[in-house]
This record gives sequence, structure tokens and C-alpha cells, in this order.
Amino acid sequence: MMTNDIITYTIGFTSQILFSARTLVQWIKSERAKKIITPELFWKLSLTASFLLFIYGLLKHDFAIMLGQAITYFIYIRNMQLQGSWAKIRKIIRYFLVVFPFITIILLFLSSGNYVNFNILFRNNNLPLMPLIWGSTGQVIFSLRFVYQWIYSEKKKISTLPLGFWKISLIGSFIILTYGIFRRDPVLITGQFFGFIIYSRNILLGMRRIYG
Repeated sequence: MMTNDIITYTIGFTSQILFSARTLVQWIKSERAKKIITPELFWKLSLTASFLLFIYGLLKHDFAIMLGQAITYFIYIRNMQLQGSWAKIRKIIRYFLVVFPFITIILLFLSSGNYVNFNILFRNNNLPLMPLIWGSTGQVIFSLRFVYQWIYSEKKKISTLPLGFWKISLIGSFIILTYGIFRRDPVLITGQFFGFIIYSRNILLGMRRIYG
């Protein structure tokens, strides 16, 4: 059991390190340019981290985490397509990345005796319903920032991170951070605390760009 926990948390912390790294890369480039920048590496790190965090949520039987990754996973791929970096990846890897979420669902289905036991996902080791709803709400809001970003980018025909993206990020991050504190989940707390600061900074950069 201890070995399984080590593997699970290693996957979780690695995903959060990658999520933090993407934000750090974006922040440094934006500070240098004095405006919000969207580097290709941001989306590459996003997809890799999402891949790992989805596995972490599955291993932890945490519906809130899995829900967030299910919403954003393909948006990361779409942004890579808009930037041209997706076509640079080998076809076999691209095919695997596309079918990965579906494979995971099938495996979950099979491991549950030919039916998906949603009670396991929602029960989450006797976690009270209200905190779970609060955490799920945070994940939905946090994920919808990428839906907003995706729609905005499709209209502009270019991958970009608009000011609204960072505002939604700040709200979602606050909710997830409090959820992580309640659950005493070091993976969620570490990832959101670091991001909360950079989301605030990007909002300041965006508003300075608009209002001078």
C-alpha cells in the first residue's frame, strides 16, 4: 500500500511541477515582453501535465480532479494545432494521446466489473458532499477558463491567453486551493498556491496593456 501511495503522489507532484513550469515559462516571457505571451512550450507542458494528473485523479478516485482534466485535455491539443506544434509530434504518439482518455474510461469500466461504479468516484473516502461539490465547482470554473480561451482563440485564429482567461483562473484557483486545504492534499495546495500569484500578475500585465 505504501508503494502505491508513493507512486500515486509522485505522479501527482510531477504533474503539478509541470503545470507550475508552464506558468513560470509563460510568466517570464510575458515579463520580458511587458505583455501577455503564449509560448508553444506552455501547451506542450499543459498536455503532459494533464495526462499525468488525469492518472493521479483516477488512482485517487477523485472525481473533481478527473472532471477538470477531461474538460481541458483536448483544448490543449487544439491550441497545439493552432500553433503548429501538434503536427511536429510523431503520428503514433498523437494517436495515443487522442485515444488515451477513452482507453482510461474503458479500463475503469472493466475494472469495475463491466460497469462504472460512480459511487466510488463521488464517495471519495467518505468525503462530505458539500466539500466535493465545492471542489468540483472549482475544477469546472478552472477548466472553463480554457473553454473561454479556446473560443477566443478560434475567433482570432491564433492561440492566445486573453485577460479574461487569467481572471477566471484566479477565481477557480482560489476555490481549488481551499478545497485542497480541506482535503489536506499537498498536490493541490502546492500547485494552486504558486499559480494564484502568477494569475494575479498576468491580470496586472493585461490591465496595464489595456489601460496604459
